[in-house]
Amino acid sequence: MAGRITRADVVHVATLARLELTEEELDRYVDQLGAVLEHAADVAALDTSGVPPTAHPLPMENVLREDVARPSLDRDEVLREAPDTDGTRFRVPRILGEEP
Repeated sequence: MAGRITRADVVHVATLARLELTEEELDRYVDQLGAVLEHAADVAALDTSGVPPTAHPLPMENVLREDVARPSLDRDEVLREAPDTDGTRFRVPRILGEEP
C-alpha cells in the first residue's frame, strides 16, 4: 500500500475544507479515511481487463408510456363548470396585485 493516511493529512484536508475538527474527530477520520483508501486500493488491485465498462449494474428499461394524444374533456363543457372564464380560458384572481 502506498502509505497510510496520517493525522497531518487529515488536518490538511480539513484546513482546505475549512473544517474545525476536534482531536477525537481527527483520530476517527484518520481511521475512517484509511479504511476507505485501503478498500480503494483493494479494488484497484483487481484484474478488470475482461470486465466491460458499466454505467449501471442492472439492465435499464424505459417505463414511461408513449406520449400519444387521446380524447379529453370537452373544452366548452369544462369552461361552463369553471367559476370564471373569459369565454375561452379560465379566469383566476391575480396573485401579485400587478396591473397588466
